[in-house]
Amino acid sequence: MTGKATSEAPVSGPEETTPAKVPITEPSGEVVTSESTGQEQAQEPQEPAPTAPAATKSAPPSEDVPSAPLKLTVEDVSHSSLTVSWEPPEKLGKLGIQGYVLEFCREGASEWVPVNAQPIMVTQQTMRNLALGDKFFLRVTAVSSAGSGPPAVLDKPVHIQEIIEAPKIRVPRHLRETYIRLVGQSVNLQIPFQGKPKPQASWTHNGHELDSKRVNVRSGDQDSILFIRSAQRCDSGRYELTVRLEGLEAKATIDILVIEKPGPPSSIKILDVWGCNAALEWTPPQDTGNTELLGYTVQKADKKTGQWFTVLERYHPTSCTVSDLIIGNSYSFRVFSENLCGLSDSATTTKELAHIQKTEITAKPREFTERDFSEAPSFTQPLADHTSTPGYSTQLFCSVRASPKPKIIWMKNKMNIQGDPKYRAMSEQGICTLEIRKTSPFDAGVYTCKAINVLGEASVDCRLEVKGGSLRMFAP
Repeated sequence: MTGKATSEAPVSGPEETTPAKVPITEPSGEVVTSESTGQEQAQEPQEPAPTAPAATKSAPPSEDVPSAPLKLTVEDVSHSSLTVSWEPPEKLGKLGIQGYVLEFCREGASEWVPVNAQPIMVTQQTMRNLALGDKFFLRVTAVSSAGSGPPAVLDKPVHIQEIIEAPKIRVPRHLRETYIRLVGQSVNLQIPFQGKPKPQASWTHNGHELDSKRVNVRSGDQDSILFIRSAQRCDSGRYELTVRLEGLEAKATIDILVIEKPGPPSSIKILDVWGCNAALEWTPPQDTGNTELLGYTVQKADKKTGQWFTVLERYHPTSCTVSDLIIGNSYSFRVFSENLCGLSDSATTTKELAHIQKTEITAKPREFTERDFSEAPSFTQPLADHTSTPGYSTQLFCSVRASPKPKIIWMKNKMNIQGDPKYRAMSEQGICTLEIRKTSPFDAGVYTCKAINVLGEASVDCRLEVKGGSLRMFAP
């Protein structure tokens, strides 16, 4: 055969005190194991042989016997199985080959045990149900009708061991950033990891071993738990988890910050007072609570009431100006520090008071120049042409601006109509109105509004039509 075929053979290797399991070929072509008697098994020597054992028998050279198979290779090894492959021999013999026989011999033993009792025409075979920790040699022989050829033997024994899964640490998302706790709170970190067989987990704090009096660690098959019952500021720092397995390792770092409220500013003083303002300056606190400050809170209180009012919150500079102080009052000031835990338990207060004194104010009246608002009449809204219905009253409107107040004269076809009971003229706030009562065709014509004062005069015209009227009057 030139191509590779695969056969599976479950094998369970015997110990010295148990009978060997001899592979038997089933009708399906798979190889299973059965136990043989103690007489069929050779006793293992006390010291294991460092090399492959010698063959129990060798076939004499013959042209009818095939040569040894080529390139016997271990393809895969797991905790309970083994896969080997080989290539057909260079010389198949005159009669050809009937198949291959795979045999194994435990390290330290001398007997070769066949995996398949009958020759199989495959060049790859998988042995299953192997015992964890077994070490054995393998050889394969090509078989023809004339006999078996020389075997191809592996130089080194095959070790059946558990599959090694490289260690891997899965840090929870909330621990990928700095983990912040308050002084006195507990720290309970559960870090899952992977790896087979069970890896060894260890912790360090800032590169040093953990203090077993303060920190408890419990590691299982899949996670490691770090517990601190009452955290203190000395517990802050970088914790490193290392998971080791068969020369492989994985590391993960977790930063823990234990904080508390800051102290108050060291000192505060009033730099200057002017007008309704006071300038303050203070120094940062000696203890920030093991974390950065978020700022300062500035408060004021007047001497009369003694009540404190907040002026600035989370103010970062160490100096400020307080404005809008009431004249005649005396003020004291205090400053709190603030971090993630909140405001400091106490504040630093000014020793002296800021007196907002009254200043003498002399009123200087401005020179006033009286403005002359006199102007000649001018119409801001002219009369509009109008159409009326006989028997109904109608009104004409216009607006005029003048100072002093002008005299208003209404005319019809340039004839003064003042005093005519048919018309009623009104003027209020510069709005001039002419009401024509129960219009008739005789009321059609051109109406004029004239405004006159000492500075001049102005006039506006409009045309009035009466619907259905047979008489119309026009200006000449």
